[in-house]
Amino acid sequence: MKAQPDYSIYLVTDDGCLQGRALIDCVRKALDGGVTLVQYRAKTASSAEMYNEALQLKALCDSFKVLLIINDRLDIAMAVGAAGVHLGQDDLPCAAARKLLGEDYIIGVSAHNPAEAKAALQSGADYLGCGAVFGTATKADVKKLGTDGLAAICKAKGLPVVGIGGITADNYREVRAAGADGAAIVSGILAQPDIRAAVRAIARVSQEFTK
Repeated sequence: MKAQPDYSIYLVTDDGCLQGRALIDCVRKALDGGVTLVQYRAKTASSAEMYNEALQLKALCDSFKVLLIINDRLDIAMAVGAAGVHLGQDDLPCAAARKLLGEDYIIGVSAHNPAEAKAALQSGADYLGCGAVFGTATKADVKKLGTDGLAAICKAKGLPVVGIGGITADNYREVRAAGADGAAIVSGILAQPDIRAAVRAIARVSQEFTK
């Protein structure tokens, strides 16, 4: 049976934000602060490096009873027993990924406008990652979506929506107020001097939207 994620505080890893700190240690602090979902993204790592690091992250996430999603790589997700994958518009199409993974895996798809969101819904995605809401330093080629654009996708969604791009404790409330089920956060957590405190600040705002 497919797991049901809590999308509210969705950590996306990026080695460029760690400032020399170990990824595992940073993710542990984030989980301790209240992160509810983790996506492992490692654009420059080899397959062997990804596999070994993903194994460590899977064990860590399991200890906090938090699901692990793997960015792009279906093979790594299957090899380490992750909960699912997240696919961009240039990655393997969602429908093809579903054929390979089956129905028990979570598949998220990046959508930058209502048309891409509709296509993802029709192709069997479980959730949408929509942005860049406020612009982003980690993906310079992604156009800014804005909270109005995010709200337009949320109104017609049919799927859980996670806002992404430049989200911090200071603007997290705007993302949730636009109708998103949560926010995917990179530097707003991992680049902070006190990771645990940064997540707890976000968690306090998230509680305002708990049904």
